[in-house]
Amino acid sequence: MKIKSLSILTIIFLSCLTLAEAQPLQEGKASYYAKKFTGRRTANGEFFHHDSMTCAHRHYEFGTLLKVSNPANGKVVIVRVNDRGPFVRGRIIDLSWKAARTLGIISQGVAMVKVEPLNLTLIPFRIDTTIDLPEFDFETTFERPFSMKPEWQEFKEINDRE
Repeated sequence: MKIKSLSILTIIFLSCLTLAEAQPLQEGKASYYAKKFTGRRTANGEFFHHDSMTCAHRHYEFGTLLKVSNPANGKVVIVRVNDRGPFVRGRIIDLSWKAARTLGIISQGVAMVKVEPLNLTLIPFRIDTTIDLPEFDFETTFERPFSMKPEWQEFKEINDRE
């Protein structure tokens, strides 16, 4: 009996973990922020501006770039997550006004979209510390040996001797 209940609890726990992860491709309804929200703080502390290409998402980390596409007209936009939401049933993303205008959903208010994260995996590299600099020849064209004194001082000393 204990083994059955333990295995059931394990299955429930693992299924909850998989549900908590953001799925690679989401399809659902998108809405947008009105212009009147410009100047308010978002969940990550930034000030919202309607002309920025940002969005609110419930699961993705702040700063994640998302590719949002409108299947009705084929338009695509890339937005950065800087807020949490939407908190309306059935909606998966809240877009800034400019992102919504670019996708062509301003007149509809709410539209079906596809959302997928951009995979911008950076490949680490080693910085090359060797720098090839050209060699310069600093030879003087004067016949006399190099002196640390300025030329005017040398001429003055020569004139003072004479």
